[in-house]
Formats: sequence, structure tokens, C-alpha cells
Amino acid sequence: MARIVIDLDPDQKAWLDRQATLRGVSTAELVRRAIRDYRSREEGRPSFKDALERTAGIWRGEDGLDYQRRLRAEWP
Repeated sequence: MARIVIDLDPDQKAWLDRQATLRGVSTAELVRRAIRDYRSREEGRPSFKDALERTAGIWRGEDGLDYQRRLRAEWP
């Protein structure tokens, strides 16, 4: 396993220590779990580039200004 050194302010370190104690794990294990959870969420989320590619040309058949006017006409 690789080791890293990070700088935390005292409040962050105290919070991590409390959370680790509550869960009955080491601080290192808590950080590993947090990274694993964060990574799984991020990897499941499409990238900005993917979103752009999927939505490219979405307004091709419609005038954006006309669309805005129709929406605003619905407002009371």
C-alpha cells in the first residue's frame, strides 16, 4: 500500500478521529473508505465532455429565443 502525507487543520483531524472512533476503524481506514466511496460516485458520473457530446445539436431544430418567449408567455 502506498503512503501519502496530507496537511489537515486541527478541526479536520479531530473530526476524522471522532468519525473513526464512532465507526470502530482506524483513521487511515476511514480515509480509504471515503476515497473509495468518492471514487465510485465520480466514476459513475458522466464527464462534462460526455455530456456535451450527448447533447450536441439539441437545439438544432428550434430557435432558442422563440423557446424563451413561449416559456415566458406561460408566466402569470
